[in-house]
Amino acid sequence: MKPARQRTAILISGRGSNMASLVAAARHQDYPAEIALVLSNRPDAAGLDYAREHHIATAAVDHKIYAGREAFESVLQTMLETHRIDLICLAGFMRLLTASFTQRWQGRMLNIHPALLPSYKGLHTHERALADGVKIHGCTVHYVVPE
Repeated sequence: MKPARQRTAILISGRGSNMASLVAAARHQDYPAEIALVLSNRPDAAGLDYAREHHIATAAVDHKIYAGREAFESVLQTMLETHRIDLICLAGFMRLLTASFTQRWQGRMLNIHPALLPSYKGLHTHERALADGVKIHGCTVHYVVPE
C-alpha cells in the first residue's frame, strides 16, 4: 500500500513561480505531496489566481492588518489547521516567522531560497551574485529553524 500523500500548504507573497513548479510536480501520482492550500500574506498576490485556476484552495492573510507577528501567525496557524496541513513549503514567502511558529512546524516546514546559503541571504540574490561575478550560483532548499 502506498503511503498517503502529505497535505501541503505553499506560502507565497507574489507571483508564485516556484509554487507553479510544485503544483506541476504534484500532478504526478508518485509525488509525495498533495498541494492542499496556497496561502499568501498579500491578498493581491498573482500566485493566488494561478492556484485558483488549478483548483487549489487559496487563502490570504494580510499581515498588514495585525498588531504584530504573533497575531498574524495565529491566523496563519488557524488556516493551516482548518485545511489539515501536514507540511509547509515557503516559496517566495517574504515574511520572517517567529521562533515559536517555526518550532511548532519543526521538521515540517521547508524554504526555497534563490541562492546557495549562507551566501546572498535576503532579497535580490541573483542581481547581487551577477554584480559580484560569482561563477557558481543556485538555490537552497532547507528546513526552517528559528536561527
